[in-house]
Amino acid sequence: MSQDFLDYLKTKLQISEPEFELIQETLIHKNIKRRKFLLQEGDIWRYYAFVLKGLLRTYSVDDCGIEHIIDFSLENSWTGDMESYSSEIPSNLNIDALEDSEVILISKVNFEKLLTEIPDFAKFMKKLFEISFIESQNRVLSNISLTSEQKYTNFLHKFQDVHTRFPQHMIASYLGISAETLSRIRNQNTKKI
Repeated sequence: MSQDFLDYLKTKLQISEPEFELIQETLIHKNIKRRKFLLQEGDIWRYYAFVLKGLLRTYSVDDCGIEHIIDFSLENSWTGDMESYSSEIPSNLNIDALEDSEVILISKVNFEKLLTEIPDFAKFMKKLFEISFIESQNRVLSNISLTSEQKYTNFLHKFQDVHTRFPQHMIASYLGISAETLSRIRNQNTKKI
């Protein structure tokens, strides 16, 4: 299964066979059953995680027990808790599998080694960080400035081919709206068709 990850990297990087072998030596393959955790609140996150197969969600639970979904991670995407990873503090987040999933993990020590020893890998990760930061900015801007309808339209655009894999109450949580509001929006969209 790590071959799928290496194939992904080959589409993104121009690196030598020895460099690919070095990357392969660092990879940890993990299967996560549906409803099982990759990360639980209170644990320290020590990896970079790449989703090979399945669907994960990252969320927090507030003092009232309400879940707030931060992100969904699909195939060929990265996930984790950057604050816990960077600061080595207990996570405030949970990451669990919405479907049976497979991930590739790279430990912090090995990740730093790859950044140092493979310059193209470092450039690639820098670009991913930039994209992630831009997406985070856009998500915050969306949450503070768009209507519920506009947020849902953006969601459908972002997850256009896979949005049917998400339970409706989780979509509502991700959008920061009630399940009732999402139902109303979906009904209005159906009537327009």
